[in-house]
Amino acid sequence: MIDPKLLRSDPEAVARNMARRGLTLDVEAWRALEEKRKPYQIDVDRLRADRNANAKAVGMAKGKGTDASELMARGEALTTELATAEQALNAVQQEQTEWQMGLPNWLHESVPDGADEKANVEIRRGGQPRSFAFEVQDHIALGEKLGGLDFEAAARMSGARFTVMKGQIARLHRALAQFMLDLHTREHGYTEVYVPYLVQPQALYGTGQLPKFAEDLFAVKGEQNFHLIPTAEVPVTNLVREQIIAAEDLPLKFVCHSPCFRSEAGAAGRDTRGMIRNHQFDKVELVHVVRPADSYAALEELTANAETVLQRLEIPYRIVALCAGDMGKNSSKTYDLEAWLPSQGQYREISSCSNVEAFQARRMEARWRNPDTKKPEPVHTLNGSGLAVGRALVAVLENYQNADGTVNVPQALISYMGGVAMLTPKK
Repeated sequence: MIDPKLLRSDPEAVARNMARRGLTLDVEAWRALEEKRKPYQIDVDRLRADRNANAKAVGMAKGKGTDASELMARGEALTTELATAEQALNAVQQEQTEWQMGLPNWLHESVPDGADEKANVEIRRGGQPRSFAFEVQDHIALGEKLGGLDFEAAARMSGARFTVMKGQIARLHRALAQFMLDLHTREHGYTEVYVPYLVQPQALYGTGQLPKFAEDLFAVKGEQNFHLIPTAEVPVTNLVREQIIAAEDLPLKFVCHSPCFRSEAGAAGRDTRGMIRNHQFDKVELVHVVRPADSYAALEELTANAETVLQRLEIPYRIVALCAGDMGKNSSKTYDLEAWLPSQGQYREISSCSNVEAFQARRMEARWRNPDTKKPEPVHTLNGSGLAVGRALVAVLENYQNADGTVNVPQALISYMGGVAMLTPKK
């Protein structure tokens, strides 16, 4: 959530920032909640002070050997009054918390203005799209000819938006994930983690998927209240939940390969064929936990780490800064990395790298001890795909295809493929 102190002190500034996203903040409704809270807060503060003063008086009376029964009775009455007042205050504060939980993050000043993806700003490109002397095929046709993608079998057991991979395609998919993990741990300094694929609701509230995006999640039936993770960002970021991290231990950099599960409720009709938008897919996720002063330098580093994967695979790509209207609710600033897909003649998202500042940390009570103030303060968290494995597979198949249906293996992956340099059609 955004800084509650800012919301209390300058709700108009929050409203102006939200307006950049095309959203409206009901300032009057927030002020009404604040006016409702203030008298309860005053009562609680007064009663706590009175109870503390009374307790001190009891101690002094007992120390002098005088009768403290009246003071003790008064203390019991104050405790009862305080409990009632705290209950009333907590109810209003809970109402405020639920209200704040629905608000998006504060947008960084460098985020471009704009209503939708048309206003996104290209930062740079890498590689040159290949010129083909033959009619290119999409990954669906290529994968089926290679005998490695079976969408019909997936549909029979699970329905639409699932994929079965076999043989050389399955091996290439695994090679991509292993290559990414090795690159990020060996060269970029990440610590690899393995995390649960099932989480409880508080973990999803902590990273901002709940309450707003409940329809995009898969809830698991059973006695325990579990959800399948929509991304490894959820359990990995929650590693610092309710922790106070020593300043010298920051930054923390984690990498995690996991399946991801999304209902794609908001993507009806989009990319229904193939592997671009599935209910189950793999990602190699990158998460940073940093000092607030370092988070925008960390965003550039995180983005460059994901970019290196595309460079090593020699996949043409571009990086765009998302505009205010195209940003995710949780993010303060986001870069999208987009890989070139010859069959579509366009760049498609393969990674989003975001700085969410203290938005998640406040929800999770993830803090560091600031050596300047000596007090616990929220950390900043960042996340990004380094990369989405299935989409990387799509990009490799399409960019490395040959006229005869064979697909060359990128040089960076040959050792991970046991020396296999080319995928060949099934006879």
